[in-house]
Amino acid sequence: MTGSISAIGAGMVVIGAAIGIGIIGYGAMQGIARQPDAAPKIQIAMLIAAALVEGVALFGAVVCLLAK
Repeated sequence: MTGSISAIGAGMVVIGAAIGIGIIGYGAMQGIARQPDAAPKIQIAMLIAAALVEGVALFGAVVCLLAK
């Protein structure tokens, strides 16, 4: 029973990370559309934020899968 619960938790972590990265990408595209000259700075900030979200998601998925 705990294996299926941890799998559900890992799935929820992945869904949360996907939503977070989608919001980051949406905001970056909006910012680039409004300020094309700031595109390099926006892209760097977007990549750093996406990497942080992925790191937290990976940590959450590992915790869920080790909780068996």
